[in-house]
Amino acid sequence: MLTKRIIPCLDIKDGRVVKGTKFLNLRDAGDPVELAQYYDNEGADELVFLDITASAEKRDIIIDVVERTAEKVFIPLTVGGGIKSIEDFRRILRAGADKVSINTAAVKNPNLIKEASEIFGSQCVVVAIDAKRHYVNEDEIDNINKNVVKVEDGYCWFEVYIYGGRKETGIDAIEWAKKVEELGAGEILLTSIDKDGTKSGYDLILTREISKAIKLPVIASGGAGNPEHVYEAFVHGKADAALMAGILHYREYTIEELKKYCADRGIPMRLL
Repeated sequence: MLTKRIIPCLDIKDGRVVKGTKFLNLRDAGDPVELAQYYDNEGADELVFLDITASAEKRDIIIDVVERTAEKVFIPLTVGGGIKSIEDFRRILRAGADKVSINTAAVKNPNLIKEASEIFGSQCVVVAIDAKRHYVNEDEIDNINKNVVKVEDGYCWFEVYIYGGRKETGIDAIEWAKKVEELGAGEILLTSIDKDGTKSGYDLILTREISKAIKLPVIASGGAGNPEHVYEAFVHGKADAALMAGILHYREYTIEELKKYCADRGIPMRLL
């Protein structure tokens, strides 16, 4: 059985790691290179490095930070933010990344997924999906051409957002995940905007619905507050990996504690 992965996420703004709630109210969490090195030593399975304002600010990712991080860590490194072309993929991989994550560019130019997977291999192509619940009334369901699901407080479909959660697209996240798989992506990084930074647990319904719809590995993101939430992402959300930021950055839990909690409950984990 494949081991489940614990992945710290380094959201970068102006060269520093930041953490917010629902993609807003960002606060400083440290130096990216130092944090990356710390998590590598702590037993993280992979790292995700996201330049969170690159797309919205229409600028390139900070290559020098990628290079310095890649020099210090020896686990798989995924880098995303502001990547728009095959040449951007090439630069990021040359800088030392193992995988490249695209979100806004994938929605605006889906063929980029296909091109990148053909050139670099699907294992290099991670498509990030930022999704938010779009609630509907029960009597509207039959008239909505979306994957409407029952949730704790009614009915909703999950809408894809781009530009760091700033712009809605009208795209159904479940259908988009299926299309991304067809185009050749190797993995999906799925973030619930509703849950991001709340520490109230992952959106298990969103994660499960996407995981059921495709065969690709799904990384659950947004809402981790304690070890039980991580366990639930694997068991109830059917995720292959759990990504988290705040609970690690501010030393509320260690990677070892999260892994031991899951391993003690029968989840296959890579332990130090």
